[in-house]
Amino acid sequence: MTQVGALLGLTLLLACQQPAVVVPPPVVVAPPQARPQGPPPKPKIALVLGGGAARGFAHIGVIRTLEQEKIPVDLVVGTSVGSLIGAIYAADRNSFELEWTAFQLQKEDLFDFGVISTVAGMGFAKGDKLETWVKGHIKPANIEQLKIPFAAVATDLNWGQKVVLDRGSVARAVRASSAIPGVFQPVQHQGKILVDGGVVDNIPISVARARGADLVIAVDISANVGNTDITNLLGVSLQAANIMFALNVEHSKRDADVLISPAIGDVGTLDFTQKKRCMEAGIVAAQQSMPAIRRAIDKWVAARLAAQQP
Repeated sequence: MTQVGALLGLTLLLACQQPAVVVPPPVVVAPPQARPQGPPPKPKIALVLGGGAARGFAHIGVIRTLEQEKIPVDLVVGTSVGSLIGAIYAADRNSFELEWTAFQLQKEDLFDFGVISTVAGMGFAKGDKLETWVKGHIKPANIEQLKIPFAAVATDLNWGQKVVLDRGSVARAVRASSAIPGVFQPVQHQGKILVDGGVVDNIPISVARARGADLVIAVDISANVGNTDITNLLGVSLQAANIMFALNVEHSKRDADVLISPAIGDVGTLDFTQKKRCMEAGIVAAQQSMPAIRRAIDKWVAARLAAQQP
């Protein structure tokens, strides 16, 4: 073999010993995982109705508007007249039935005016007539039977504590929640002596939060407690209660997601001639609050969807 041939053979041999080029497999990109389909999450919405006697007819207008605007109410909490209107609505979830039933309520259904002329016991009136009226106009006897979860708020007269009534007799709970001190006699119920819930919490937003409400729509009917027409002991008692209730509202109402305040500050505590006007004021105030209500719902839904992202 010539020298040139040997060199050529060596070159070919070295070329055959070069490492093979490894071609990497193609990269397979997984398709993006589809988000689960389904309806968006819904917040648990509580409607909290404050006390204010005859002004409570404004609550009816608010409820009618919420129903017309398809805002679901998942929980109702009420104090005093708010417990009465709230219980009527929770029993049937129908604003027209609520209006029909509530508008039958007269001042004479609350007070026994034959008793008011003399101070008997611990109040001008017992409250029996109110309890009887509730029994005759709300079909479910017990709170547990209402169509919407419901709680009435009263005050333990002995210890000054808030008492949440969410079981047992509807009529008794409403009577206890509405027992304005000095006007109605205290109510013995569930082992306690109870008076109007407005003494400690006239807009019980904290009760709704404790029961799992994501959003709270509260209705305040306590504005403007001014009254220059106080001529007897009953008037003194009512005015003192109104002042007390309005003061504790100033603190509690800040915790509402949306606060609705119907313009009925000049309606007297026992002026049952203003029913229609109060209801119309409730409608107007609720309609004005609808953008805020929808923003609150949208904000809650957006936050919940964001929290579900991986």
